[in-house]
Amino acid sequence: MTAKARIRGVIIVGLLPALLVFTFFVIVPILWSAWYGFYDWKGIGAMKFIGFGNYLEIIKDPVFATSLRNNLIVVAASVFGQVPIALALSLVLRQSTLFQRIIRSVVFLPMVLSSVVIGIIWGYIYHPQIGILNSLLEWIGLGSWKQAWLSNPDISMYMLAIPIIWNFIGPYMIMYIAALQNIPSEIEDASAIDGAKPMRMLFSIRLPMIWDTIKVTVVLCISGSLKTFDLIYVMTGGGPAHSTELLASYMYNNTFSIYRFGYGSAISTSIIIISTVLIAGSQLLMRRNTR
Repeated sequence: MTAKARIRGVIIVGLLPALLVFTFFVIVPILWSAWYGFYDWKGIGAMKFIGFGNYLEIIKDPVFATSLRNNLIVVAASVFGQVPIALALSLVLRQSTLFQRIIRSVVFLPMVLSSVVIGIIWGYIYHPQIGILNSLLEWIGLGSWKQAWLSNPDISMYMLAIPIIWNFIGPYMIMYIAALQNIPSEIEDASAIDGAKPMRMLFSIRLPMIWDTIKVTVVLCISGSLKTFDLIYVMTGGGPAHSTELLASYMYNNTFSIYRFGYGSAISTSIIIISTVLIAGSQLLMRRNTR
């Protein structure tokens, strides 16, 4: 046996336990859920095979369309909000001074808080009577702008996007800082000697060298956005009139509120399909941008 084959064997043996655990706890439940999606089932009793009936109902259901639209808003807010802000902060805070470490900790703090706690905090911020936002508008002379921010179907989803962005900037910032610190200092020194300006260095050296990290964070943004549930559930419960309903909350309500386990399984399978399409599309676009 060659050394290369032995190394490959060691790698396979090392990965096998994690692969088995992943298969048992992730792949099998996904396939099981997809299988339930072909049945009309209340969670107990006999299951009735209905083929693609649940999926056809999903396509025709206006609430699902609303949930999908809202989820796309969250995805867009995450990708175009969290990623640029985290990247900008990483460029400013990539040094290790005491002040910068403190700011990093402050930015990362929302990530260690429970989503329920964050939902409660922002619920008070948006509260129409005692909320900080309305009080601030009154204080600066814009009292006419005061409103019930989470009760207005026209803006409630956009207002919810703000705490979602705020919540997850920290981990992406840390990932970008780690990637920037791994850029060899010789490359930056040589470009500085050649007269490269800061913006030139950013777009010609730093961003290309951390592009793979950016692609990973975009994948995390998309997949995490399509799983968003607890923050929305705490703050609005999907209301008013489904205006803040997301795919995950829509699936939860159908599965555990009205006990349509087959329909809920079809929704969860649809979420996986939508997530796969969005992630594949984003990676394709980002690969083209690097050419």
